[in-house]
Amino acid sequence: MTSTQPSSPPVKKPLTFKERRRRFVKRRGKKLFQFMGRVMSQQSKVGDTPVLPTEFFPYLAPFPANWEKIRDEAKAILKYRDEIPAFHEISPDQHKISKGKNWRTFILYGFGKKLEKNCKQAPFTAELLSRIPKLQTAWFSILSPGYHIPAHTGVTKGIVRAHLGLIIPKEADKCWIRVGDQRKVWRPGELFVFDDTYEHEVYNNTDEERVILLFDFDRPMGLVGRALNKSLLVAMKFTAFYQAPRKNLADQEDRFEAATRQNTDNMEKLSDD
Repeated sequence: MTSTQPSSPPVKKPLTFKERRRRFVKRRGKKLFQFMGRVMSQQSKVGDTPVLPTEFFPYLAPFPANWEKIRDEAKAILKYRDEIPAFHEISPDQHKISKGKNWRTFILYGFGKKLEKNCKQAPFTAELLSRIPKLQTAWFSILSPGYHIPAHTGVTKGIVRAHLGLIIPKEADKCWIRVGDQRKVWRPGELFVFDDTYEHEVYNNTDEERVILLFDFDRPMGLVGRALNKSLLVAMKFTAFYQAPRKNLADQEDRFEAATRQNTDNMEKLSDD
C-alpha cells in the first residue's frame, strides 16, 4: 500500500509593477467613471432614461425625413462589402462583442473627426451629420443574419446614441435592441435615441441583413457636465482605446478608396472596349 502526500498549492508569482499599476488604474478609473456618471446624470437636460424622447433633439428631424437618400448611399457602399471591416478590426477592444465578419462598420466620423475619404462615399449623409452639435462618431452598422451582439455598456453618460433604420428584415419584430428594460424594434426611416451606458444587446433572429445609421453626439447638459465630458474625451485620446482605432481607420479608408477606384478603372476599360 502506498500513501500520497497532499500536493502543495502552486506558488503565485508576485505581480509586476506594471500589472499592479494596471489594476490600480482600473479600480480607481471605475470609481471615477461612476462618480462622473452620477454628476452627468444630474446635469442632463434630457432626462436619464434608457430611451430618450426624440422631442429633445429637433436637429435630428432631417434624418427620418431623408432616410431613403441615406439608405441609397448605404446600398452603394455595400457593393464593396468585402472591403467593409468588422467592428473589432477597427477597434480591437470590441473583440468580445464582434466576432468574425458578423458586425461590419463603415465609419464616417470617429472620435469627433470626419473621415474625409469615407464621407465622399456618402456625401448626402455626411452633410446631414455635419449639422449635429458635437457629433462624436457615425457609421453604417451592418449586422449579419442570425447574429447576437452580447450585452455590454458604453463608456460615458456625456454621449447619447441615435439609430436610424435603413435596411430592415421583413420579420422586423425578430430584429431588435434591448436597452435597460426597454426593447426597440428598427423600422425603415424611424429614428430613436438612447443612453448606451445602460446595458444593451442586439438580436437579429432573421435570415436577412440589418443596416442602420448609428451616430453618437454630446448629451445636452449643464456647464459642469459639459466640462467633465470634455475632460474625459481629451483624456481618452491618450489611451489605446483611441490610438489603435485611429490608425486602423486610416488604413481602412485607404483600402476602401483603392477598391472603388479600381472598380471605376475597370468600368472605364470595359466602356472603351
